[in-house]
Amino acid sequence: MSGPNGHAREHCGIESVTAAAGVFAPVAPQFSPEKVKELVAALELPFDACQIEWRVTNTTKNGQPPRGQVVPYADQRAYTDRLNALFTPAGWTRKYTIHTSANFERSKDQKIVAKVVVTCEVTVFGLGSHSATGEEWADDDNAVTAAEAQSFKRACACLGLGRYLYYFTGTWVDLDDRKRPKTVPQLAGWATPAGWGQGLRPNGSARSNSTSNTPKTHGPQAGSVVAEIEALAEPLGRGLYRGILRDLARVWNPREIEDVSVQQRVLEHMRCADRGLTRLKAALERTGPHALTPILQALGVASLERVDNLQSLKRIVLDLESAAAKP
Repeated sequence: MSGPNGHAREHCGIESVTAAAGVFAPVAPQFSPEKVKELVAALELPFDACQIEWRVTNTTKNGQPPRGQVVPYADQRAYTDRLNALFTPAGWTRKYTIHTSANFERSKDQKIVAKVVVTCEVTVFGLGSHSATGEEWADDDNAVTAAEAQSFKRACACLGLGRYLYYFTGTWVDLDDRKRPKTVPQLAGWATPAGWGQGLRPNGSARSNSTSNTPKTHGPQAGSVVAEIEALAEPLGRGLYRGILRDLARVWNPREIEDVSVQQRVLEHMRCADRGLTRLKAALERTGPHALTPILQALGVASLERVDNLQSLKRIVLDLESAAAKP
């Protein structure tokens, strides 16, 4: 069992306290609606600029000088610091579940590699719990560490912490010979604590310092839906994510969807796909990867990464669950 602010393999006292010898487990705090609103606002506040780092996500091919697309991110220590400051280390906890998924074909080298999949559940006493998954190729030396950090930060985003970072689409900058940014963009006003505190938001309520970082949406609700869609890009994988956008909205980028009702429909389909992948992984735990091969062959699909629609995913899940149920 996980202890406060700890990993699944760590053990801390707050969850080990039992109702024995007159000692009782602590009761979760009861926050008033006003206090909950205040805490959520504090969670949503952007990180200080000194806590922001930049990651290169795309690079030009054969470009001179080389250029790359960078997006901001925060180390998971920034997330734990915020939670500790707001709730104390005893006021929240997290636990991880780690397993290996079936083998996938990695497109860049056509190599069949398993993935490490980590589920993190973050609980803030008095506010509730949220969980999310992270994954990394199993042949990476730091696969577990990377997947743990990814799942933890995604779970925190469900609480509002770090969620604003999903609004960034990337900015192109020059890279050095080691493919590191020579310079980094200036953060938009809404992405700073001061600007956020003044009411600036990425949904168009104020101009950002970088137009490429400002989503083209129609009001706060639309911006929130687009952000939720974008947050599902990694959990779903390129095939499903782009396939759903293509089939339902005829776009590759959710920010190009102007109709809010279409945004909502895309989001619901992606949530359904995410639940389907969770069921698929659970079934694979029982059957092993060998049961998946004939199912994919029957659909004419080379690997799970090539599945690009909800109907095919549903059939795979049902067939695999049927195989798992057989004695």
